[in-house]
Amino acid sequence: MSGPGTEVASRPIGVFDSGVGGLSVLAELKRWLPHEHFVYYADTAHCPYGERAPEDIERLTLRGVRWLEAQGCKLVVIACNTACAFSLHSVRAATSLPVVGLVPALKPAVAQSRSRVVAVFATPVTLEGSLLQDVIAEHARPAGVRVLKLWQRELVPLVEHGQADSPFTHALLKELLTPALQAGADALVLGCTHYPFLIPALWAEFGDAFALHDSGTGVAKRARALLEGAGTLNVQRRAGHTQLYTTGDAASTESVARQLHPDIAGVQPIVSSEVPA
Repeated sequence: MSGPGTEVASRPIGVFDSGVGGLSVLAELKRWLPHEHFVYYADTAHCPYGERAPEDIERLTLRGVRWLEAQGCKLVVIACNTACAFSLHSVRAATSLPVVGLVPALKPAVAQSRSRVVAVFATPVTLEGSLLQDVIAEHARPAGVRVLKLWQRELVPLVEHGQADSPFTHALLKELLTPALQAGADALVLGCTHYPFLIPALWAEFGDAFALHDSGTGVAKRARALLEGAGTLNVQRRAGHTQLYTTGDAASTESVARQLHPDIAGVQPIVSSEVPA
């Protein structure tokens, strides 16, 4: 028997990111929601978002979410910390779809830190955005935990170009994070969805000196809970499929995406006329 709920359940989940970094979140979504279909929007034509003006980030994020809504998505995940820092409230106001956003995983890092020093590694707008400031005020300050804010301009582009484990990337991470280690940090919050792809390089340079925290699992659990609550979880006992789309060059995006997420079937281009203004 089928009905309206069954029809909605078969629709895809939309995933938005400024580029390929959100594939780290997609991997967790697929692990927790193996029967769901996914449509991934990579705004690689405008990546990185980290140094853009807040109004520009909001405009680009709203365009992407509206495009995903037009594809019939039943839920949208904004798999970009920078986009969430300045767009989450306006996106939720602009769509009737449930929207899951990211907040840097500072809460579990604070709870587990023994040294009471935690480093948050993110983009400038995420580091100064209200979402992170609220988490610091609610969890870090009352616990007496010092939060170090770290940023490196070149790392997101390096991930976008398939250089997440290159010697140059290793050198940048060592330069950036050694002072945090010397300052006593024992936990590192990966506050950008590109940064989980740096974990092999982080392990090579620092071993287990830092406990690493990212938001992927929490986002996947939240998405599953929303679908279960609405009765729109896809319960068909077959694996879902995933389609990637990009506002940039499809061939180069696919090349990097396959390195980061090997079961990617292909990447389709999005022309500007297909994206709502």
